[in-house]
Amino acid sequence: MVNTALGPRPARSASGRAMSPSRAALLETLQAQPDPTSLQALVTMTGLHANTVREHLDALIRRGLVTREQAPPSGRGRPGWLYRATHRGGEPERPEYAGLAATLAAVVTRTSPDPARDARAAGADWGRRLAQDAGAPDAPGPEAARRQVGRIFEQMGFEPESEDDGDATTMRLTRCPLLEAAHQNREVVCSVHLGIAEGAMEVYGEDGSGSELVPFAEPGACLLHLRPAPR
Repeated sequence: MVNTALGPRPARSASGRAMSPSRAALLETLQAQPDPTSLQALVTMTGLHANTVREHLDALIRRGLVTREQAPPSGRGRPGWLYRATHRGGEPERPEYAGLAATLAAVVTRTSPDPARDARAAGADWGRRLAQDAGAPDAPGPEAARRQVGRIFEQMGFEPESEDDGDATTMRLTRCPLLEAAHQNREVVCSVHLGIAEGAMEVYGEDGSGSELVPFAEPGACLLHLRPAPR
């Protein structure tokens, strides 16, 4: 049985009728996505069984809370379905970087001999610019620098939950503005996000070269470990 406490926060029912916690969590996950999302991506994000997600989606469609559309053809076989919430539930509009990152992922995957390396380097450049725009941390030292990186990820829509542990910080990234792109190009999209963290740490004068991003590490979250290189 999936522990729903590990997943996204329950959503409010737009129709006023009660729904199960797992169905409400699935609806809120969809409300947070900027693009139509596949069944498999929702399974990965929520930790629910595919049949359970399919049943919830069918019920949400009947209630008018979710719509579906056919995905573009990709190879053999019948195209799958993509799902979108009909109401965004007060979520902010799609971040400007989302479309750029999705395009970058597709181009890097198609053209680079080492997509993860090049995506990480591009993310680091991006992180340096974001850190300069965000301004200096509120105090000196690595812990304050990591807090400022958390604020950058908050502004990008990841809703991080941070926990400090000595010379490292673990951030649970409870939202992904690029869930579908990450599901299709995980190596590239997640490497960009890791690079953003490393580039920002560099601007703040701290070593983040030992950082690691674990995609889909637990139901409802990826894990970003901010830490210096091993000694």
